[in-house]
Amino acid sequence: MNHYVVTETAVIAAPLGRVWDVISRTDRYAEWVAGAIEVTDHHGVATVGKTYAERNRTLGPLKTDSVWTVREIEPLKRRVDTGTGFAPLQDVTNTFEFRPVRSPDGRDTTEMTYQVEYTIPLGPLGLLLDSIQQPAMRAGMRTSMANLNTLIRSEDSGTGRR
Repeated sequence: MNHYVVTETAVIAAPLGRVWDVISRTDRYAEWVAGAIEVTDHHGVATVGKTYAERNRTLGPLKTDSVWTVREIEPLKRRVDTGTGFAPLQDVTNTFEFRPVRSPDGRDTTEMTYQVEYTIPLGPLGLLLDSIQQPAMRAGMRTSMANLNTLIRSEDSGTGRR
C-alpha cells in the first residue's frame, strides 16, 4: 500500500487566536476550504470525537460526499481530523498546525501548516493516480489557506478588527 504525506505552509495575516476561531468552526469550511462545496452536517465548534460532513469537488468535475471525525485538538496549536469518502484515497488524515509569527512590520500573524496523509492501495496504479491528483491537492491546500486569509481580513476590515 502506498502511503503519502502532502504538506503546504502559508502565513495568514491575522493573530493566532483569530485564525483558530475560524478554523475551529466546522460549519464554515465551505467558506474557505477550496474543495468544499457545502457543509451538509456539522456540530459548530470542532469537538474531539464529533463528525461533520461535506460535499466536495475532487478531480475535475467529480464530486464526493465526505465525513470527517475530529481526532485531536491542541488549542491554538494543532487540529487533526480523519475523513472518509475520497476513493481511491484511504486513511485520509488532515492536520492543521499553527504558530504565531511577527510580520516584517511587527504585526501578529500566523504560520499555518496544512498536511494531508493518505494511502492509495493500488500498487503501481496508485503511484500513477497520485502523480495526477497530488498537484491538484497541493494547489487546493494553498488556495484554502489564501481563502482563509482573505476571509479573515475581509471580516476584520468590516468590523474594525485588526
